[in-house]
Amino acid sequence: MIRVENLTKRFGLMRAVDNISFQVGRGEIVGFLGPNGAGKTTTMRILSCFIAPTAGAVTIDGFDVLRDSLEVRRRIGYLPENVPLYADMRVREYLEYRGRLKGLRSRRLRARVDEVISRCGLGDVRRSVIGVLSKGYRQRVGLADALVHDPEVLLLDEPTIGLDPNQIRHIRELIRGLAANHTILLSTHILPEAEMICGRVLIMHKGRILASDTADNLVKTIRGSMRVVLEVSGGAREDIHRALTSVDGVVGVSAESTGEWHRFACACDAGADPRTQIFRMIAGRGWLMRELRVERTNLEDVFVSMTAGEKVS
Repeated sequence: MIRVENLTKRFGLMRAVDNISFQVGRGEIVGFLGPNGAGKTTTMRILSCFIAPTAGAVTIDGFDVLRDSLEVRRRIGYLPENVPLYADMRVREYLEYRGRLKGLRSRRLRARVDEVISRCGLGDVRRSVIGVLSKGYRQRVGLADALVHDPEVLLLDEPTIGLDPNQIRHIRELIRGLAANHTILLSTHILPEAEMICGRVLIMHKGRILASDTADNLVKTIRGSMRVVLEVSGGAREDIHRALTSVDGVVGVSAESTGEWHRFACACDAGADPRTQIFRMIAGRGWLMRELRVERTNLEDVFVSMTAGEKVS
């Protein structure tokens, strides 16, 4: 559905997007991850026909964003990072206006506006002036605008930025519900959100795509070693630290104290699982232990490892 080949965008001497290629299949939800300045928003703007690329080719449903921009715009709904709304218009009035701009008329227009108001949870504020709405409701209005013409592709640039946890949960559930009928490219800084919503993620850094895979597969790339976390009391922190470093397979120990309990994180050799030896050592010395667990590697670890310039094994 979305095909990007050797895409480059320069602003003067700066390359915001540097020769990237990727595809998004019909019906996929793909997360677009990267730190500020990675080039995500620039790529989104090119896909939405807002700006032109310097080089490369971009097609959506087979239509080129330069040669067939009107056809592309008919097939996409775009929610930019900062939603541009007319603050002096009422919610329903605004959505009807936007629907007419997108080619909807009479019965079809009214039906689609009713549908997106219901779907985006705007029924209680449909007659409210947009300027008095909360950030969460304004974000929903922007999403309703992106959906009103029932596009095949949704481009969502930081759709939950600035929202509180309840608003984030609502928008997340709404996006998940759209997956059955739409192809979605979702830019976000909230990594757990990408893990929960997206079937695949793209990690972008300094204008380039560093990785493209499922979150689970990316996590496996850095799961070569374990990190064991435990809490111990009954002995001096220095003594416990020294004992942990002597356990086979433990290559590093960091410690912090919380009153009488000392918390330790043990980095382990690749392939080593020293939990049994740690347990026996703690019990043998008469110390108390109330936690012993493996800390799960997640998408955040992958993201930090790749964008910090560290090698991923």
